[in-house]
Amino acid sequence: MKIVVLDGYTENPGDLSWDWLDEFGTAVVYDRTAEGRIEERIAGCEIVFTNKTPLTAVTIEKADRLKFIGVLATGFNVVDVNAARAKGIVVCNVPSYGTDSVSQFAIALLLELCHHIGHHDAAVHSRRWEHNLDWCFWDFPLVELAGKTMGIIGFGRIGHRTGQIARALGMKVVVNDRFENPDFVSEGFEYADRSKLLETSDVIMLHCPLFPDTEKLINAETIARMKDGVMIVNNSRGQLIDEAALADALKRKKVAGAAVDVVSSEPIKADNPLLAAPNCIITPHMSWAPKESRQRIMDISRSNLSSFLEGNPQNVVNR
Repeated sequence: MKIVVLDGYTENPGDLSWDWLDEFGTAVVYDRTAEGRIEERIAGCEIVFTNKTPLTAVTIEKADRLKFIGVLATGFNVVDVNAARAKGIVVCNVPSYGTDSVSQFAIALLLELCHHIGHHDAAVHSRRWEHNLDWCFWDFPLVELAGKTMGIIGFGRIGHRTGQIARALGMKVVVNDRFENPDFVSEGFEYADRSKLLETSDVIMLHCPLFPDTEKLINAETIARMKDGVMIVNNSRGQLIDEAALADALKRKKVAGAAVDVVSSEPIKADNPLLAAPNCIITPHMSWAPKESRQRIMDISRSNLSSFLEGNPQNVVNR
């Protein structure tokens, strides 16, 4: 059986192992695959793994031997699942691998907004503290979170874990989701409609998928309904935010600070308005990437392939 990994570097830059693939056949792992070489590299393959390399309907139609596509991520929009279904190709993703890492990173972004630890560390190393007239200094307002309200839009596994951490910090947590989970209600989490959440939250965390009704849900109109001085954190999908509107709100100080691990077009483009916005922290889509989290991707991908070959596929996204 011929197996190819089209873009393995991000998932495994060298600290994990692809040796498990050899249990199933002859495997070739490419760090990256340019768009013009996708068809060539999957030709004759029964099994293909991809992270962000697209598999379009045209590409899938030409892959005569392809039987299984494993997406090395939760999101599977890089694969034309309808075209795969039409050819009887099973597409599997990796759900729930990053609950702890992504929620931890969301809180890290929030704490960085509250304290700007990286900035002040750099200031000390540049000898500003050594030459300071007083025994301490700070360049940004410092924010205590206890007693403040966090609004979480998208209250699945990651949102729930983020809410648990926020409550441990002494915050009140209000949540919004398409579905109300009775187990979460029994834990004391308060569900609210999106309007109430926007109007009452001191911090807004985005943990929802990208759907038509969530695209640019942070925009000029919704920002206008928020508290003055609100903080916004997004490590879900960049397209949830109208970046020009957020940049403008940061300049006007309507929004006190924003921290994002995702942007609308990645890698970030030089003309992204958030790059010039004040008090906006941007990290390069790394919430998901601790070694422990990436190992779970490996483990679940291995299980997905094994289950498929045994005739009982799991995590199928195109039934």
